[in-house]
Amino acid sequence: MIELLVVIAIIGVLSSVVLASLNTARQKSRDATRIATLKQIQLALELYYDENRAYPAVLDTASLVTPGYISTIPEDPLNSGVYVYSYAGLDTGCSSYHLSATLESGTHSALSSDAEALSSDAGGDPAICTGSDANPSYLDPAYDVKP
Repeated sequence: MIELLVVIAIIGVLSSVVLASLNTARQKSRDATRIATLKQIQLALELYYDENRAYPAVLDTASLVTPGYISTIPEDPLNSGVYVYSYAGLDTGCSSYHLSATLESGTHSALSSDAEALSSDAGGDPAICTGSDANPSYLDPAYDVKP
C-alpha cells in the first residue's frame, strides 16, 4: 500500500512539472504566432502601399483581402484583439503606420529588436513619422513594427 502511494505521489509531481512546461511552451507558441502575423500584415501593407502610394486607414477586408494582398485578416491566437494599427495619412505630412501586438511574455527576445514605438503614436499622430514625442511612454511588452 505504501509503495502504491509513493508511485502515485511521483506521478503527481511529474505530471505537474510537465503541465507547467506545456503552459510555457503554449505561451511562447502564441507569441511566435503573433510576431509572424505582424510580419504578414506588414507585407500586405507594403503591397498595398506599392499600388496605392499610401497605407490604408484601417485594416479591413476591403482594403487588404479583396485586392489580394493577404488571404484573411489574421486574428489573435486567443481572440483577445491585441493587434493595434494606427495610420498617419498624407494630411499629416507623411504616410506611415504603427502596428503592434501585445505579447504574453514581457521577456521575449523579439522585444529587443522591435520598432519600440511610442504609445502616443496611436490615432494618426504625426509622431508616427518623426518617432518623436515630448512624453515618451513605451508599449512594452508590445512587439511593434513600422515601415
